[in-house]
Amino acid sequence: MNDTTTYHGTAFLSYGFRPFFLLTALFAGLVIPAWALILSGATDFEFLYPSRDWHVHEMVFGFLPCVITGFLLTAIPNWTDRPPISGLPLMLLATVWLLGRVAIATPWLSPLFVAITDAAFLIIVTGVVWYEIATAKAWNRLPMGIIISLYASANMLFHVLVLRQTDTDLAARIALALMMLLLTLIGGRITPSFTEDFVDQHGLSIRPTLFSYVDSLSIALVGIAALAWVISPESPVAGTALVLAGLINSARLIRWQGWVTWPEPLVCILHIGYAWLAISLVILGISILGIGLLIEDALHALTTGAIGVMTLAVMTRASLGHTGRPKQANGVTVLIYVLVNIGAILRVFGPSMHLPDPLLFNVAAACWSGAYVVFAIVYGPILFKPSLDET
Repeated sequence: MNDTTTYHGTAFLSYGFRPFFLLTALFAGLVIPAWALILSGATDFEFLYPSRDWHVHEMVFGFLPCVITGFLLTAIPNWTDRPPISGLPLMLLATVWLLGRVAIATPWLSPLFVAITDAAFLIIVTGVVWYEIATAKAWNRLPMGIIISLYASANMLFHVLVLRQTDTDLAARIALALMMLLLTLIGGRITPSFTEDFVDQHGLSIRPTLFSYVDSLSIALVGIAALAWVISPESPVAGTALVLAGLINSARLIRWQGWVTWPEPLVCILHIGYAWLAISLVILGISILGIGLLIEDALHALTTGAIGVMTLAVMTRASLGHTGRPKQANGVTVLIYVLVNIGAILRVFGPSMHLPDPLLFNVAAACWSGAYVVFAIVYGPILFKPSLDET
C-alpha cells in the first residue's frame, strides 16, 4: 500500500498538467460560488482588495495562470525535447501559486507583501519558459515567451494600481488582450490539427484547410484589435478592429469544417471554444460601438465563454491523452462541456433577457463552476494515477 501511494504521488508530480489542472478546477469551483454569494449580498467576505478587484484579479491572474502553467509545462518538453519540470520543483511551483491565492484572500496582511507573494508565481513561470526556450534554442517559441512576460508584467501593474488606489482596468485589459492573442495562436494550432487527426482516423475525405493567408490575417487582426482596445478601449477604432477580427476568425473557423467532428465531443468542443472567441470579439466590438450588449456582458463572452470552454477542452483532452487513456469523451465529459456552455450563455446573454439578477447569476455561476467541480471529481483520480503507458 505504501509503495502504491508513493508511486501515485510520484505520478501526480510527473507532469505540470496534473497538479495545475486539478488546482484550476478546484479553484474555479470555489471562487465563483464565493463571488455569487458576494453579488447576492448573502455574505460580507472581506479581502485585502475591494471585492470587485479581488474577483477580477483572481480570475485573470489566479485562475488563468494556473491552467496556462499546466499547459506550458506539458507542452514545453514537446517543443524542446527536454525533460519536464517534475517532482520537488513542480511541487514548489504549485505551492507558490497557492500562497498567492491565500495572500490575496487575507485582509490583514501587508499589501506590499501580498503583491510580492502573488507576483512571484508568474515571474518564476516566465523565467522557466525563457530558460527552456534558450537552453533548447527553440527560438520559434519566442512569441510564447513574450506573451507570458507581458502577462507577468500586467499582474505587477495590477498590484501597483491597487496599491495606489486607482482603477485597475488597464492591467486587466492588457491580460485579456494577451488571452485573445493566445487563444488565437494556440486554438488556431490545436483545433485544425486534432480535427485532421479525427478525419484521418475515420477515413473521411473532408479535411481542414491548411495554414494560409487567412490564418495569418486572423492572427494579425487580433493583435491589432487587442492593442487598439488596450490603448483606447472606448474608441470606434478599437470597436471596429474587434468586429473585423471576430469576422475573419469566424471565416478561419469555418475553413476547419468542425461540423464533421460532432461524433467526438473531445474534438468538437475545440471548435465551440474557438467559436466563442470569434463571437466574443464581435460582440465586444459592437458593444464598444454602442450596439448590442453592455460591455461588461460582452467581456464575459471572452472570459466565461472562450476562455472557460477552451480551458476545459484542453484540460480534458490533455488529461486523457497524456495519461495513456483513449481520447474519447464519455457522458460525464459531455456533461462538463454542456454545463460550462450553459453557464457562459446565461452570464453573457441572460442580462439582456431581463432575467432576475440574483437568480441569473447564481444559476450561471453554478453551471460554470459546476463544470470544473465535475472535472475535479472525475479527472482528479486520473491525474493522481500513473499513465497507462507506464503500467
